[in-house]
Amino acid sequence: MNESTSENDPIYRADCPSRVILDQIADKWSMMVLAVLSEPRRFNAIKRRLDGVTQRVLTQTLRKLERNGMVTRRVLDGRVLGVEYALTPLGRSLQGPFSILFDWTVENIDVIQDCQRSYDAREDRAAT
Repeated sequence: MNESTSENDPIYRADCPSRVILDQIADKWSMMVLAVLSEPRRFNAIKRRLDGVTQRVLTQTLRKLERNGMVTRRVLDGRVLGVEYALTPLGRSLQGPFSILFDWTVENIDVIQDCQRSYDAREDRAAT
């Protein structure tokens, strides 16, 4: 691909729909929710598994994933009403790529943290 072709490629345009989708599925909570939903789970079970997520953020994340066709939401009737979320085939198709990214992150966390410390030390010296 030559330089002029790649510069005019629609995926790099600000109005490309892929930007919105990438923003919605590649954020940390979406990735973690998709990992937790290896089996169908109720809302509170998801929340318990994801330490640090607020109810509001989890609700927003699940709505985005449902809207994008990644998860389904099913109201459970019974004595105690509940809501269960499950992956769709489309959502399940992301498990492979996300597990590769997660594995890469775990394998490289020490190197990344060393780079962050070196960068921060250089910035601290430059600021003084």
